[in-house]
Amino acid sequence: MSAQSSCSNGSSCSSCEHQKDSAECQLKATLSQIKHKIVVMSGKGGVGKSTVAVNLALALALEGKSVGLLDVDIHGPSIPKMLQLEGVTLYTSNGQLLPASLGALKVMSIGFMLQSADHAVIWRGPMKIGVIKQFLTEVCWGALDYLIIDSPPGTGDEPLSVCQLIPDAAGAIIVTTPQAVSEADVSKSVNFCQQLNFKILGLVENMSGFICPKCGELTEIFSSGAGASLSGKYNLPLLGKIPIDPVVCRGGDDGEPFIHHYANSASAKAFASVIQPILALDQA
Repeated sequence: MSAQSSCSNGSSCSSCEHQKDSAECQLKATLSQIKHKIVVMSGKGGVGKSTVAVNLALALALEGKSVGLLDVDIHGPSIPKMLQLEGVTLYTSNGQLLPASLGALKVMSIGFMLQSADHAVIWRGPMKIGVIKQFLTEVCWGALDYLIIDSPPGTGDEPLSVCQLIPDAAGAIIVTTPQAVSEADVSKSVNFCQQLNFKILGLVENMSGFICPKCGELTEIFSSGAGASLSGKYNLPLLGKIPIDPVVCRGGDDGEPFIHHYANSASAKAFASVIQPILALDQA
């Protein structure tokens, strides 16, 4: 897929205007078939945002919902690895790109289009924005209950593009870790959403304590409280606190999401509380 191009002289023309109108209509048509669009974001990298996105999508699929998972992390796509979908070949139908599938879950990522997993994508903003728009308009998502969008860390081109392209989104889930340094960075995501009038569904505190694999005891290994502090400061619901669990780390590396393969783990049970308000969206 390539980003949309503009006139060589930078000015508008009737052909460009027609293409723009057509693309806007196609975007609206695609989004109209998706009931709830949810963006998973964080102002800080390394908080386990993609882990939350993957397991949220799978948890909803396990509840019998039709779900799509869109990875808009152009420079560091990790969804194919986390779902054991590396090397998947994508096909087209009626001029649209068919997403990869994992059971009933539909998945799209720039990672499917790279020559190799270590291939670097060296693009400026307009290219990234164009591809994200194409992921929303030229991918055959079909009718979905939920589209979960995994955004890269920060408040740059990718999350901004998603929020502007999907004005009727259900909202954002913002991921933090317990430390104070994470709280400061994640606050930027909260302010980002507020400035865009983009609804925030709630916060998830990931890596919230360590579960001993032998005795099951929870030990606080980081400073704690960022999730609760952010929740109180911005009057946002804290959807859940996901502990560090060896099965989560192993599952991410092996492509076995913990909510599915380790349903009895402490992390999977903690994650159950996260999906309840999300499921409630489909009942409203």
